[in-house]
Amino acid sequence: MRCLQGKTGLLERIANEILMTLRAAKKTANQVYFQEAIGSDGEGNELTLLDVYCTDADSVIDFVDKKIQSRKLYDKIDEVLTPREKTVICLRYGLYNSKEMTQKSIAEILGVSRSYISRIEKKSVQKLQKVFIE
Repeated sequence: MRCLQGKTGLLERIANEILMTLRAAKKTANQVYFQEAIGSDGEGNELTLLDVYCTDADSVIDFVDKKIQSRKLYDKIDEVLTPREKTVICLRYGLYNSKEMTQKSIAEILGVSRSYISRIEKKSVQKLQKVFIE
């Protein structure tokens, strides 16, 4: 009888350990780590999310920096440029989900000369450069 009680206590401890492990795993189930293995390549080398998502840590930093700079550019376009300048810049460089266009195409849409579009573009770019340099 005593032997059976010892096994029951042991089984309860094991069950508790398993339960605690499952609870801990449940807490971290939604977490994803860049270094976590997600498979292997054709040569049998382990692949991580970081390998698939980007080439190195600098790429992540560059990606984030580019996003920040893009957001800043869009903010400054809204802040600094006149509506006409904004239209020309957005159409010329394909911003705000528009298609990149030539100066000639933009001139035809706005009913002005290509040289006038060129001057607007040059002035707008200079304004934005000045804001970014400051």
